[in-house]
Amino acid sequence: MKIFITGASGFIGGAVAAYFAKTHQVTAMSRSKTSDRIIETLGASAVRCQLGEVSPKHLAGVDVIIHSAAKVEEWGKWSEYWSANVEGTTQLLKAAKMAGVKTFIHIGTEASVFYGQHLRNIDETMALALASPYPYSRTKAHAEAAVLAANAPDFRTISVRPRMVWGPDDKTILPVILGMIEQGRFMWIDGGQALTSTTHVDNLVHGIDLAIKKGKGGNAYFITDDGTRTLHDFFSSLTRTKGITPPNRKIPGWLANMLARSSEAVWRLFRLSSTPPLTRIAIDMTRREGTINCAKAKRELGYKPVISFEEGLQELVSAK
Repeated sequence: MKIFITGASGFIGGAVAAYFAKTHQVTAMSRSKTSDRIIETLGASAVRCQLGEVSPKHLAGVDVIIHSAAKVEEWGKWSEYWSANVEGTTQLLKAAKMAGVKTFIHIGTEASVFYGQHLRNIDETMALALASPYPYSRTKAHAEAAVLAANAPDFRTISVRPRMVWGPDDKTILPVILGMIEQGRFMWIDGGQALTSTTHVDNLVHGIDLAIKKGKGGNAYFITDDGTRTLHDFFSSLTRTKGITPPNRKIPGWLANMLARSSEAVWRLFRLSSTPPLTRIAIDMTRREGTINCAKAKRELGYKPVISFEEGLQELVSAK
């Protein structure tokens, strides 16, 4: 089977590429020589192209596309999110159809249903947040809607949704927390007591593999680790694998949200290019519960985690 991956130079896409390259022919989108080298070390072949400009020729002979590339930063221009997440996805869908690709796997997110509310034991029946106030959430929602709407008898489209992806080579959770601790900026929002589901990257890759083999076209599937835990437990467990205990400073969620709104307003007023010290999406997603019911994946795909939370932590300890 020939698989084409976007975002292979990133955390999730890289793990996906390394896994499938062991048993399949894998090609991956690359925009630079640096990305070429990363992709080649994963056992895949680099294809020079970028989101929004993928030609059917780039996808010649491809059976499956795994679309992981996206603008995931917590801050940026609305147009940048729309261009990367929505237009980039719809253009890739068009090219895939023209190239005769049979299966399109979209890496979604629980953020696609988030507009600021608690997410309590949610499943795939929750509506996409197409009018979310957060650019990332809204554009990922529109991207997923386009993916699922494109499903056809000869073109199977599926969205796989993780929550809080972690594991070796993570670039978005543990490194950010460690950086905030080092800079003296880390505080627990509402004491870190919000419950959360998590997804170890190995479990996500396993879920993607199962979606390719057994997934029903036009469907989304949540993939998570077993169990839930507080953000305090999750973040503290991660930092302890590096011998660091987070400080016990706390801030009420309502106050953090107010400060985030003020920060964003200042950044917009002065058109600052850096990221504000606090953003609404970062604050709101850590002060709201985010627990996921992945019974659908277990029922339809036969999914069960291939690595436990405790095993994943030990893996991080060993990676020192």
